[in-house]
Amino acid sequence: MNLFTFLRRRKPIPEPWAKYYTKDELNIKIPDISMYDQVKKSSYLYPDYTAYEYMGYKCTYKDFIQEINEYAKVFTKAGVKHGDIITIMLPNVPNVLVSLYALNKIGAIANMVHPLSSEEEILFSLTSTKSKHLIMLNTFYTKIENIIDKTDVKEVIFASASDYMPFFLKVGYNLSQIGKYKKHPKKDKYLSWKGFYKKYYSTEYIKFPKFGKDTPAVIIHSGGTSGTPKNVVIQNRAFILGALQEKISMKNLHAGDCCLAIMPNFHGFGLSVLMHTPLALGCYSILIPQFDAKKFDIMFHKKNPSCVLGVPTLYEALMSNNNVKNLDLSNLKYIVSGGDILPKSLENKMNEYLKEHNSPGKITQGYGLSEALAAVCLACDDVNKSGSVGIPLAGNQVKIIDPATRETLKYGDVGEICVHSKAFMQGYLNDESETNTALQVHKDGHVWLHTGDLGYMDEDGFVFYKGRLKRMIVSSGYNVYPSHVEEVIESHPAVLQCTVVGVPHPYKQEVPKAFIVLKEGYMAMFVKDDIKAYCKKKLSKYMIPAEFVFRKRLPKTKLGKVDFKTLQKDTRGDYDE
Repeated sequence: MNLFTFLRRRKPIPEPWAKYYTKDELNIKIPDISMYDQVKKSSYLYPDYTAYEYMGYKCTYKDFIQEINEYAKVFTKAGVKHGDIITIMLPNVPNVLVSLYALNKIGAIANMVHPLSSEEEILFSLTSTKSKHLIMLNTFYTKIENIIDKTDVKEVIFASASDYMPFFLKVGYNLSQIGKYKKHPKKDKYLSWKGFYKKYYSTEYIKFPKFGKDTPAVIIHSGGTSGTPKNVVIQNRAFILGALQEKISMKNLHAGDCCLAIMPNFHGFGLSVLMHTPLALGCYSILIPQFDAKKFDIMFHKKNPSCVLGVPTLYEALMSNNNVKNLDLSNLKYIVSGGDILPKSLENKMNEYLKEHNSPGKITQGYGLSEALAAVCLACDDVNKSGSVGIPLAGNQVKIIDPATRETLKYGDVGEICVHSKAFMQGYLNDESETNTALQVHKDGHVWLHTGDLGYMDEDGFVFYKGRLKRMIVSSGYNVYPSHVEEVIESHPAVLQCTVVGVPHPYKQEVPKAFIVLKEGYMAMFVKDDIKAYCKKKLSKYMIPAEFVFRKRLPKTKLGKVDFKTLQKDTRGDYDE
């Protein structure tokens, strides 16, 4: 046998994470169905199970699918067709779920927009998607008052946070809102949620179009590779695969279990993992329209959730709530952190707390991005290593490359995280250039998603996230990874939180600057020198921050992440006044 024949017959070396899956799980198949079909199956299997809960109102799968079907007719009668884009701009209220699946049954695309977006952001989203219908909260009319006539929107459907509240709660809420917001004028194009239903309701038979997994389902939003707003087009297949992957990884999550839907619907993480996946698996979501850290203990005590997923700031809020000491968390199986780096100190504190309060689970991490519908890697149950974001989900592949050469790096080397999946984005809407930058064909013939994130993989296939490629600081030719510096500083006994950003330097190009929040009882002027000395012991010289700045709190984005851009512009003194 010659060398060529030997190489051709040789079996490929299995990926290091393959040992955690069966052969069938690694070769996971995506059925040719829609998101709606997946939820409809749950309604057949579990008609009397709860599909979602909102403010004490519980909706069964049987009633949920019936309302979806009715609104699918209503949207059709309103002129919505297969392929149309409809903008949804709501917090986590039932109207979102009904609209999403009703539109999906038609084959229309739901454009998910943050309800707190600025006028300019809303205008961009409506015009770039050519939306003819907008579903939004009635209390936010002033956000569109000056821009709606600049768009193609024919009808605005105003939902209320009280639409699905139990009767007495609804009355109380509506009374509390009197005089608090500007009401929309009485125009034909402005309709309430119920008014929209009444206007277009019909009993006639409607034949809905047939389509499958490759049909676009949702648009979510990302900064792309350039940082400018991008409309990320996600097909049905991504949601369907996500639910199947979570079922494989979260083996102890069963039909009837509940998840706290704290993450917002306009974020891929919240929409896919906390809303669609539970519905596809016969579980139910408890919709939380506005997270209140002070009531976190009440929420846990009353709802007794099986699964909680959130960003690190959510768990920081839980730990800072003095009323959580007496909670029984014996039903809490999965506690997952994503969206940002989970500090080691917070991980240890959470795991100690969970153990003391009878939870069978430990806090783990997941990794994903909008372009891959949030979930790429996940650590669950015993498939976990402290500090890692887990292994690639079944059917996903991950490799770490040198951003300059695109060559795959050795285990342990930090580089750009690239993802190959059966279900990443279709592309950025009307932006071929940016799409081609993100999705690139490599030497193996596969299309790989360039994430713009830094990380490394160990020999067991566990991925460790190190931050954004754009956050990497190049100082005098050395690569400085902010997450590593942050981890060291946060291990100092006086430090509660730290974020490191790069700032310009006349000849070093950039240098690290540390923004620090101290624990209660410590004063910056007395511990600053000690923290500096601590860094000199723990960090290489080029990694030590050139500046140490102390703040009472760090600015956050709308999604609860640390706002790095704001910190880079912060030129105030070393201490909060």
